[in-house]
Amino acid sequence: MADISARVGSARSTVTDGAGSRFRGHDTMPTLYWLKQVVKFVALPPVGPLLVVLAGLVVAGRHPRAGRRTAYAGVLMLWLLATPAVGGFLVRCLDRSPPLDAVAAAPAQAIVILGGGTRRFAPEYGGVTVSAITLERVRYGARIARATRLPVLVSGGAVRGAPPEAVLMRNMLLHEFGVPVRWMEPHSRNTHENAVDSAKLLDEAGVHRVILVGHSFDFPRSRKEFEAAGIDVIPAPIAIPPSAPSQVGDFLPSAAGLQLSAYATYEILANVLFEITAFGERAAANPG
Repeated sequence: MADISARVGSARSTVTDGAGSRFRGHDTMPTLYWLKQVVKFVALPPVGPLLVVLAGLVVAGRHPRAGRRTAYAGVLMLWLLATPAVGGFLVRCLDRSPPLDAVAAAPAQAIVILGGGTRRFAPEYGGVTVSAITLERVRYGARIARATRLPVLVSGGAVRGAPPEAVLMRNMLLHEFGVPVRWMEPHSRNTHENAVDSAKLLDEAGVHRVILVGHSFDFPRSRKEFEAAGIDVIPAPIAIPPSAPSQVGDFLPSAAGLQLSAYATYEILANVLFEITAFGERAAANPG
């Protein structure tokens, strides 16, 4: 993002604004919500591979060879998913967006920073604060805002009794980074609602093209959600993995590697769900 502040002003003047918006309603189906929670719990590492190991041990009582092979497969799966090399590979399979630069940022009319969770027990901050993921996004969003002078929207609702993420993000941007927030969207519960609710605020302000700040594993789903809501997206990904492993430690299991694989696996499943939902909407709109 080098030299953004020097080049973005002149480049922005040569770009015309996009138009059009399409809003989709909130997901109000409790059954689907709980189904997603169950699938997330069962499929994501480390639980998914551990369930494979458990299944192998159960089968081994009657079929020793098959059971042992299944258990070994679960252990190997857990080992691989815990390595940064595999986690990075999965993220690269999801998205290959480059870092934001001045040319890419020039057409933007605003910056949208997506919430990534809260830390409810933070006595050093007097109660609740943003999660590490949200902090990374706020910090990078503040950097972009200072370089481009674009207005900022923060998006994130309340989770389990905590204050809305958007409120925590706004306070942090203003008081710790010195960056004002133009819009605050404090009601969304997921990425789809981030997009729909933010698009409503942006559309009212005549904004149709934004720099979207999120982690690399968030794309392309977050981008698709915003574009489905009528907002053109310029991605500003964080934590882009290297193109190839470069250290011995990349092939050794670690908590960080397992966490990265869990994020990536979740997004892969979420992208599948997005495509199924989009296909259903197209089929319903064109029954013939």
